[in-house]
Amino acid sequence: MRIPTLFKEYIWLVNTIRRAGDDGISFAEINEKWLEMDISEGVELARSTFNRHKDAIEDIFGIYIDCNRQNGYKYYIGNPEVLQGESVQNWMLSTLTVNNIIGEAMSLQDRILLQPAIVEGDYLKMAIEAMKKNVKLAVDYRKYGDEEPRHLTFEPYCIKLFKQRWYILGHFHRDAMADRPEVDYFGVFSFDRIMNMSLTDDKFQMDPSFNAQAYFEECFGALVNDDTVAQRIVIRVFGDERFYVRDLPIHKSQREIGQGEGYTDFELFMRPTVDLSTHFVSRSFLIKVLEPQWLADEVYHMHQQAVQMYEVDNQ
Repeated sequence: MRIPTLFKEYIWLVNTIRRAGDDGISFAEINEKWLEMDISEGVELARSTFNRHKDAIEDIFGIYIDCNRQNGYKYYIGNPEVLQGESVQNWMLSTLTVNNIIGEAMSLQDRILLQPAIVEGDYLKMAIEAMKKNVKLAVDYRKYGDEEPRHLTFEPYCIKLFKQRWYILGHFHRDAMADRPEVDYFGVFSFDRIMNMSLTDDKFQMDPSFNAQAYFEECFGALVNDDTVAQRIVIRVFGDERFYVRDLPIHKSQREIGQGEGYTDFELFMRPTVDLSTHFVSRSFLIKVLEPQWLADEVYHMHQQAVQMYEVDNQ
Protein backbone atom coordinates (compact mmCIF):
# COMPACT_ATOMS: atom_id res chain seq x y z
CA MET A 1 0.00 0.00 0.00
CA ARG A 2 1.34 3.40 -0.97
CA ILE A 3 2.27 5.83 1.84
CA PRO A 4 -0.05 8.61 0.57
CA THR A 5 -2.98 6.17 0.76
CA LEU A 6 -1.99 5.18 4.29
CA PHE A 7 -1.93 8.83 5.38
CA LYS A 8 -5.39 9.35 3.91
CA GLU A 9 -6.62 6.45 6.01
CA TYR A 10 -4.93 7.78 9.16
CA ILE A 11 -6.47 11.21 8.68
CA TRP A 12 -9.90 9.78 7.92
CA LEU A 13 -9.77 7.60 11.03
CA VAL A 14 -8.75 10.46 13.35
CA ASN A 15 -11.42 12.79 11.94
CA THR A 16 -14.11 10.07 12.19
CA ILE A 17 -13.34 9.32 15.84
CA ARG A 18 -12.88 13.02 16.63
CA ARG A 19 -16.33 13.86 15.24
CA ALA A 20 -17.89 11.21 17.51
CA GLY A 21 -16.88 13.35 20.50
CA ASP A 22 -16.98 12.18 24.10
CA ASP A 23 -19.61 9.53 23.37
CA GLY A 24 -17.13 7.64 21.22
CA ILE A 25 -17.74 5.32 18.30
CA SER A 26 -17.71 1.52 18.08
CA PHE A 27 -15.57 -0.46 15.66
CA ALA A 28 -18.72 -1.61 13.87
CA GLU A 29 -19.80 2.03 13.37
CA ILE A 30 -16.30 2.92 12.14
CA ASN A 31 -16.52 0.07 9.61
CA GLU A 32 -19.94 1.26 8.49
CA LYS A 33 -18.57 4.72 7.73
CA TRP A 34 -15.42 3.21 6.21
CA LEU A 35 -17.43 1.28 3.61
CA GLU A 36 -19.07 4.54 2.52
CA MET A 37 -15.64 5.89 1.50
CA ASP A 38 -14.10 5.39 -1.93
CA ILE A 39 -10.73 4.52 -0.37
CA SER A 40 -12.29 1.38 1.16
CA GLU A 41 -12.93 -0.04 -2.32
CA GLY A 42 -15.81 -1.92 -0.74
CA VAL A 43 -13.54 -3.95 1.55
CA GLU A 44 -14.18 -3.89 5.30
CA LEU A 45 -11.56 -2.46 7.64
CA ALA A 46 -9.88 -5.41 9.31
CA ARG A 47 -9.41 -5.27 13.08
CA SER A 48 -5.65 -5.86 12.64
CA THR A 49 -5.43 -2.96 10.14
CA PHE A 50 -7.36 -0.73 12.54
CA ASN A 51 -4.93 -1.56 15.36
CA ARG A 52 -1.90 -0.87 13.13
CA HIS A 53 -3.42 2.46 12.09
CA LYS A 54 -4.10 3.31 15.72
CA ASP A 55 -0.45 2.68 16.64
CA ALA A 56 0.85 4.60 13.62
CA ILE A 57 -1.35 7.60 14.44
CA GLU A 58 0.11 7.66 17.95
CA ASP A 59 3.68 7.43 16.63
CA ILE A 60 3.31 10.01 13.84
CA PHE A 61 0.87 12.53 15.28
CA GLY A 62 1.03 11.90 19.03
CA ILE A 63 -2.74 11.36 19.03
CA TYR A 64 -3.97 8.58 21.32
CA ILE A 65 -7.05 6.59 20.33
CA ASP A 66 -8.44 5.01 23.51
CA CYS A 67 -11.28 2.55 24.06
CA ASN A 68 -13.99 2.82 26.70
CA ARG A 69 -14.72 -0.83 27.46
CA GLN A 70 -17.44 0.07 29.96
CA ASN A 71 -19.43 1.91 27.29
CA GLY A 72 -19.79 -0.75 24.62
CA TYR A 73 -16.15 -0.66 23.52
CA LYS A 74 -16.41 2.85 22.10
CA TYR A 75 -13.29 4.53 20.68
CA TYR A 76 -12.45 8.16 21.41
CA ILE A 77 -9.51 10.60 21.28
CA GLY A 78 -7.68 10.07 24.56
CA ASN A 79 -5.83 13.39 24.51
CA PRO A 80 -8.24 15.83 22.78
CA GLU A 81 -6.24 18.83 24.02
CA VAL A 82 -3.60 18.19 21.32
CA LEU A 83 -6.24 18.82 18.66
CA GLN A 84 -7.16 22.24 19.99
CA GLY A 85 -5.80 25.72 19.40
CA GLU A 86 -2.36 26.17 17.87
CA SER A 87 -0.95 22.72 18.61
CA VAL A 88 1.36 21.05 16.10
CA GLN A 89 -0.98 18.05 15.87
CA ASN A 90 -3.99 20.22 15.10
CA TRP A 91 -2.07 22.13 12.43
CA MET A 92 -0.71 18.94 10.84
CA LEU A 93 -4.09 17.23 10.82
CA SER A 94 -5.87 20.29 9.41
CA THR A 95 -3.22 20.80 6.72
CA LEU A 96 -3.16 17.15 5.65
CA THR A 97 -6.96 17.00 5.64
CA VAL A 98 -7.17 20.00 3.32
CA ASN A 99 -4.36 18.61 1.14
CA ASN A 100 -6.26 15.36 0.75
CA ILE A 101 -9.50 17.11 -0.15
CA ILE A 102 -7.79 19.30 -2.74
CA GLY A 103 -5.69 16.39 -4.03
CA GLU A 104 -8.88 14.51 -4.84
CA ALA A 105 -10.22 17.49 -6.79
CA MET A 106 -7.40 18.16 -9.29
CA SER A 107 -9.96 18.30 -12.09
CA LEU A 108 -11.18 21.51 -10.43
CA GLN A 109 -7.74 23.07 -10.01
CA ASP A 110 -8.72 26.13 -12.08
CA ARG A 111 -11.61 26.75 -9.71
CA ILE A 112 -9.76 26.33 -6.39
CA LEU A 113 -7.83 29.49 -5.51
CA LEU A 114 -5.17 29.37 -2.81
CA GLN A 115 -2.87 31.86 -1.11
CA PRO A 116 0.86 31.38 -1.57
CA ALA A 117 2.74 30.78 1.69
CA ILE A 118 6.22 32.04 2.49
CA VAL A 119 8.16 28.82 2.95
CA GLU A 120 11.77 28.80 4.10
CA GLY A 121 12.24 25.03 4.06
CA ASP A 122 16.02 24.83 4.49
CA TYR A 123 16.16 27.35 7.33
CA LEU A 124 13.08 25.86 9.00
CA LYS A 125 14.65 22.41 8.93
CA MET A 126 17.95 23.80 10.25
CA ALA A 127 16.22 25.66 13.09
CA ILE A 128 14.36 22.52 14.16
CA GLU A 129 17.63 20.56 14.08
CA ALA A 130 19.27 23.19 16.31
CA MET A 131 16.32 22.97 18.73
CA LYS A 132 16.65 19.18 18.87
CA LYS A 133 20.41 19.33 19.49
CA ASN A 134 20.24 22.36 21.85
CA VAL A 135 22.90 24.24 19.91
CA LYS A 136 22.97 27.95 19.13
CA LEU A 137 22.16 29.32 15.70
CA ALA A 138 24.27 31.88 13.84
CA VAL A 139 22.25 34.04 11.44
CA ASP A 140 22.72 37.07 9.23
CA TYR A 141 19.49 39.01 9.69
CA ARG A 142 18.39 42.10 7.79
CA LYS A 143 15.46 44.02 9.24
CA TYR A 144 13.21 46.05 6.99
CA GLY A 145 14.84 49.41 6.47
CA ASP A 146 18.38 48.17 7.15
CA GLU A 147 20.86 48.20 4.30
CA GLU A 148 23.18 45.60 5.76
CA PRO A 149 22.37 42.45 7.73
CA ARG A 150 23.43 42.03 11.36
CA HIS A 151 25.21 38.92 12.52
CA LEU A 152 23.47 37.32 15.50
CA THR A 153 24.02 34.20 17.57
CA PHE A 154 21.17 33.03 19.76
CA GLU A 155 19.54 30.03 21.42
CA PRO A 156 16.54 28.84 19.35
CA TYR A 157 13.65 28.43 21.81
CA CYS A 158 10.64 27.96 19.54
CA ILE A 159 9.19 28.63 16.10
CA LYS A 160 5.77 30.09 15.28
CA LEU A 161 3.64 30.41 12.17
CA PHE A 162 1.52 33.56 11.86
CA LYS A 163 -0.19 34.96 8.77
CA GLN A 164 1.78 32.79 6.33
CA ARG A 165 5.13 33.72 7.88
CA TRP A 166 7.41 31.59 10.02
CA TYR A 167 9.11 33.21 13.01
CA ILE A 168 11.81 32.00 15.39
CA LEU A 169 12.15 33.07 19.02
CA GLY A 170 15.78 33.53 19.92
CA HIS A 171 17.10 33.72 23.48
CA PHE A 172 20.17 35.86 24.13
CA HIS A 173 22.16 35.29 27.30
CA ARG A 174 25.54 36.47 28.52
CA ASP A 175 26.81 36.04 32.05
CA ALA A 176 27.92 39.11 33.96
CA MET A 177 31.61 39.98 33.77
CA ALA A 178 33.81 42.54 35.49
CA ASP A 179 33.39 45.07 32.68
CA ARG A 180 29.80 44.34 31.59
CA PRO A 181 26.44 43.37 33.11
CA GLU A 182 24.46 40.20 32.51
CA VAL A 183 22.37 40.14 29.35
CA ASP A 184 19.18 38.08 29.15
CA TYR A 185 16.37 38.75 26.66
CA PHE A 186 14.36 37.31 23.77
CA GLY A 187 14.05 38.41 20.15
CA VAL A 188 11.61 37.37 17.42
CA PHE A 189 12.92 36.99 13.88
CA SER A 190 11.09 36.35 10.61
CA PHE A 191 12.55 33.55 8.51
CA ASP A 192 12.10 35.51 5.28
CA ARG A 193 14.48 38.24 6.59
CA ILE A 194 17.28 35.75 7.36
CA MET A 195 20.04 36.03 4.78
CA ASN A 196 22.12 33.15 6.07
CA MET A 197 21.86 30.54 8.82
CA SER A 198 24.19 27.92 10.28
CA LEU A 199 24.39 25.66 13.31
CA THR A 200 27.15 26.32 15.81
CA ASP A 201 28.94 23.88 18.11
CA ASP A 202 27.95 26.00 21.09
CA LYS A 203 25.55 23.99 23.28
CA PHE A 204 22.98 25.62 25.57
CA GLN A 205 20.63 24.48 28.31
CA MET A 206 17.08 25.60 27.70
CA ASP A 207 15.25 27.11 30.67
CA PRO A 208 13.06 24.20 31.90
CA SER A 209 10.35 26.64 33.00
CA PHE A 210 9.94 28.08 29.49
CA ASN A 211 6.57 27.42 27.84
CA ALA A 212 6.21 28.49 24.22
CA GLN A 213 2.39 28.62 24.30
CA ALA A 214 2.45 30.72 27.48
CA TYR A 215 5.07 33.10 26.04
CA PHE A 216 2.81 34.14 23.15
CA GLU A 217 -0.47 33.53 24.99
CA GLU A 218 -1.28 37.20 25.60
CA CYS A 219 -0.23 38.39 22.13
CA PHE A 220 -2.06 38.97 18.88
CA GLY A 221 0.61 37.50 16.64
CA ALA A 222 4.37 36.98 16.74
CA LEU A 223 5.41 40.36 18.13
CA VAL A 224 6.11 40.47 21.84
CA ASN A 225 7.07 43.65 23.65
CA ASP A 226 8.19 42.92 27.18
CA ASP A 227 7.22 46.47 28.21
CA THR A 228 3.62 45.96 27.12
CA VAL A 229 1.45 44.26 29.74
CA ALA A 230 -1.80 42.43 29.09
CA GLN A 231 -4.88 44.49 29.86
CA ARG A 232 -8.61 44.71 29.24
CA ILE A 233 -9.49 45.96 25.76
CA VAL A 234 -13.03 46.70 24.62
CA ILE A 235 -13.89 47.08 20.94
CA ARG A 236 -17.13 47.89 19.12
CA VAL A 237 -17.59 46.00 15.88
CA PHE A 238 -20.05 47.22 13.26
CA GLY A 239 -22.09 45.65 10.47
CA ASP A 240 -21.29 42.19 9.17
CA GLU A 241 -17.80 42.42 10.69
CA ARG A 242 -19.31 41.55 14.09
CA PHE A 243 -20.33 38.13 12.77
CA TYR A 244 -16.87 37.59 11.30
CA VAL A 245 -15.19 38.50 14.62
CA ARG A 246 -17.65 36.26 16.49
CA ASP A 247 -16.81 33.26 14.27
CA LEU A 248 -13.06 33.99 14.07
CA PRO A 249 -12.05 35.53 17.41
CA ILE A 250 -9.20 38.02 17.49
CA HIS A 251 -7.85 36.33 20.61
CA LYS A 252 -8.83 33.33 22.71
CA SER A 253 -9.76 35.66 25.62
CA GLN A 254 -12.45 37.32 23.50
CA ARG A 255 -16.00 37.41 24.85
CA GLU A 256 -19.14 39.25 23.83
CA ILE A 257 -20.28 41.79 26.41
CA GLY A 258 -23.03 43.78 24.70
CA GLN A 259 -24.76 44.75 21.51
CA GLY A 260 -26.87 47.45 19.98
CA GLU A 261 -28.39 48.48 16.67
CA GLY A 262 -25.87 47.31 14.09
CA TYR A 263 -22.95 46.67 16.45
CA THR A 264 -21.56 44.26 19.03
CA ASP A 265 -19.08 44.98 21.83
CA PHE A 266 -16.30 42.51 22.58
CA GLU A 267 -13.88 42.32 25.48
CA LEU A 268 -10.31 41.07 25.09
CA PHE A 269 -7.55 40.56 27.61
CA MET A 270 -4.22 40.74 25.81
CA ARG A 271 -1.12 42.83 25.14
CA PRO A 272 -1.94 45.86 22.96
CA THR A 273 1.19 45.52 20.80
CA VAL A 274 1.70 47.44 17.57
CA ASP A 275 0.51 44.55 15.38
CA LEU A 276 -2.82 44.60 17.22
CA SER A 277 -3.16 48.35 16.65
CA THR A 278 -2.41 47.97 12.94
CA HIS A 279 -4.97 45.16 12.75
CA PHE A 280 -7.64 47.49 14.15
CA VAL A 281 -6.61 50.17 11.64
CA SER A 282 -6.80 47.65 8.79
CA ARG A 283 -10.48 47.10 9.59
CA SER A 284 -11.12 50.80 9.00
CA PHE A 285 -14.60 51.97 10.12
CA LEU A 286 -15.67 48.45 11.06
CA ILE A 287 -13.87 48.31 14.43
CA LYS A 288 -13.67 51.07 17.05
CA VAL A 289 -11.56 50.79 20.21
CA LEU A 290 -13.55 51.87 23.27
CA GLU A 291 -11.06 51.01 26.03
CA PRO A 292 -8.38 51.77 27.09
CA GLN A 293 -8.45 55.40 26.01
CA TRP A 294 -4.74 55.56 25.18
CA LEU A 295 -5.15 52.70 22.70
CA ALA A 296 -8.21 54.37 21.18
CA ASP A 297 -6.10 57.54 20.77
CA GLU A 298 -3.25 55.58 19.19
CA VAL A 299 -5.55 53.95 16.62
CA TYR A 300 -7.22 57.33 15.98
CA HIS A 301 -3.86 58.98 15.24
CA MET A 302 -2.91 56.10 12.92
CA HIS A 303 -6.14 56.70 11.01
CA GLN A 304 -5.34 60.42 10.89
CA GLN A 305 -1.89 59.71 9.43
CA ALA A 306 -3.50 57.57 6.73
CA VAL A 307 -5.96 60.36 5.87
CA GLN A 308 -3.12 62.89 5.72
CA MET A 309 -1.27 60.71 3.22
CA TYR A 310 -4.29 60.83 0.90
CA GLU A 311 -4.72 64.57 1.41
CA VAL A 312 -1.11 65.18 0.36
CA ASP A 313 -1.55 62.99 -2.73
CA ASN A 314 -4.70 64.87 -3.73
CA GLN A 315 -3.17 68.36 -3.45
